[in-house]
Amino acid sequence: MVLYNKEIRNRILISVYAYAYEFLNESLIDDYEYDKLAQEIDVNISTNNMMLDKFFNDCYVSYSGSWILKHPEIEKIVEIYNKYFKR
Repeated sequence: MVLYNKEIRNRILISVYAYAYEFLNESLIDDYEYDKLAQEIDVNISTNNMMLDKFFNDCYVSYSGSWILKHPEIEKIVEIYNKYFKR
């Protein structure tokens, strides 16, 4: 039984990975893993967060991480990075 929304989880992860790479020049995962996860993001799935659903629908592209520069909740991504991923 899955106790979390897979799309939300994937969007958070891809955002943290893109943040680390674009802002900190740090690769948390290899390119193959990033590309695989990036392809799994489905911007047509509603996460019940209208702002982030619109952002992903309008700005997200799977072939680049530069969309993270426009993320409307970048401070939350930084917080997640610092709490769970900072080396």
